[in-house]
Amino acid sequence: MARYLITSAIPYINGIKHLGNLIGSQLPADLHARYLRGRGHEVLFLCATDEHGTPAELAAARAGRPVAEYCAEMHAVQARLSQGFRLSFDHFGRSSSPENHRLTQHFALRLAAAGLISEVTERQMYSVADGRFLPDRYIEGTCPNCGFTDARGDQCDNCTKQLDPGELINPRSAISGATDLELRATRHLSLRQSAMRDRLAAWIDGKTGWPILTTSIARKWLNDGDGLQDRGITRDLAWGVPVQFPGAPWTGMEGKVFYVWFDAPIEYIACAQEWVAAGKGRDWERWWRTDRGAGDVTYIQFMGKDNVPFHTLSFPATILGSGEPWKLVDYIKSFNYLNYDGGQFSTSRGRGVFMDQALAILPADYWRWWLLSHAPENADAEFTWENFQAAVNKDLADVLGNLVSRVTKFCRAKFGESVPEGGTWGPREATLAADLGQRLDAFEGHMDAIEIRKAAAELRAIWVAGNEYLQAAAPWTVVRTDPAAAAAAVRLALNLIRLYAILARPFIPDAAAAMMGALGCEDWAWPDDLGAALTRLPPGHPFATPDVLFRKITDEERADWQVRFAGRR
Repeated sequence: MARYLITSAIPYINGIKHLGNLIGSQLPADLHARYLRGRGHEVLFLCATDEHGTPAELAAARAGRPVAEYCAEMHAVQARLSQGFRLSFDHFGRSSSPENHRLTQHFALRLAAAGLISEVTERQMYSVADGRFLPDRYIEGTCPNCGFTDARGDQCDNCTKQLDPGELINPRSAISGATDLELRATRHLSLRQSAMRDRLAAWIDGKTGWPILTTSIARKWLNDGDGLQDRGITRDLAWGVPVQFPGAPWTGMEGKVFYVWFDAPIEYIACAQEWVAAGKGRDWERWWRTDRGAGDVTYIQFMGKDNVPFHTLSFPATILGSGEPWKLVDYIKSFNYLNYDGGQFSTSRGRGVFMDQALAILPADYWRWWLLSHAPENADAEFTWENFQAAVNKDLADVLGNLVSRVTKFCRAKFGESVPEGGTWGPREATLAADLGQRLDAFEGHMDAIEIRKAAAELRAIWVAGNEYLQAAAPWTVVRTDPAAAAAAVRLALNLIRLYAILARPFIPDAAAAMMGALGCEDWAWPDDLGAALTRLPPGHPFATPDVLFRKITDEERADWQVRFAGRR
């Protein structure tokens, strides 16, 4: 079949991510990777931790740990939580890897040779007490826009206004709290994005099928004000990819590293190299080099809308500017924000549900279903406990779980623990098959187009169609007068469970595995022939009654969680 390369925006290493981070990139990417694998395609799904930059250094300092040790520990934590949410990465790498160091320096050399890197002298804040230049996130102060006293030098977390360190009122060092800051000259490297503007604009204009959210953000950065600006790609930091290395065409850059937004996207490629080095795969170049076979690959990126400028402009500028045959992205699926219960998620205030907390109270499928069925595709979305409870109780427990439980328990009681024989399809079964055929086509269309909410709604409708059929067929009543007809209805319903497991697997993989396991079946073949799929389990095929797939959330639990995760005021 076809080959697909999938990457999700790599999460910062500084702490455990909340549900908004999860649905913004990793979870929808996993959904699509699982779906494509289910259709028989070859997929390479990559992600990593973003370990450089000020967030990593500051988080390590707060934890009182050397930054390298902190990053190694947090990578292990994030990898474990990814597994807990059943994210099916082929490799979960690290941007601090030797592969990414080498590749980042390689791209810098290529860009320099092409005349796309310039040396610039800037005036930046210097802390006399700390004896060092302070990158933007190392400076805190009062926001001139809203008065928030803990705004960072690049952005205010309270009002979200983008800032320059010089705009802060009463600025102070985030390291020591020192206020003796002064502007001093320092030399840096800059990527000449402005020289690439026309090539980038033509490339973006050719992506007519991209989501409006993606292209509108890209064009805004291309055209607003003075247009696409050159961007600094180095920082005065100790942790990162060194700027001064053997063969570098510049001098006097000791103690500087490449800016995290330069090296982080390059990790997508380096991650494939890590995948090979880890013995999980081979021939990474056939995925990333168009002269080695990657021209046949469809490359899809998933990310939150805040990451779009770097993936539509800065990273493509790096790839195109290198002059080498690297694979460029074919489709970018971007997402709006998920808010939390009338406000925003907040790490500092402990507001909202974070990945470890979510798994501590409910299995992954509960969260996966709600997040995917409410994905913030066309506008910001909001998590509320009332909505979460309703979706779990109605969609998962009442619709899907109830069908599985009713069918298997009834069959066991009346026909034993094997698929019953007797009876044939009638008009009711033919109508159901026709309806399912239409809905399956619609579901596949939405999944192919990465229209996640629409796909989830269609999947739920497929579950509902099975329940409505059972209600109309009423085998529990018919069995008293026409056992053969009841057997035929139950046989079809048991095959529906297998069909539902296959279709639901990208959304709720654990429940899908439990359904298939109860049926004693390992045939996950996609139902390209629906008629064959609805008769795949023949009479006499043994099955077991599974445990309850989904339990309902009580009002008491919902109220408790609402208080527990409200955060500090």
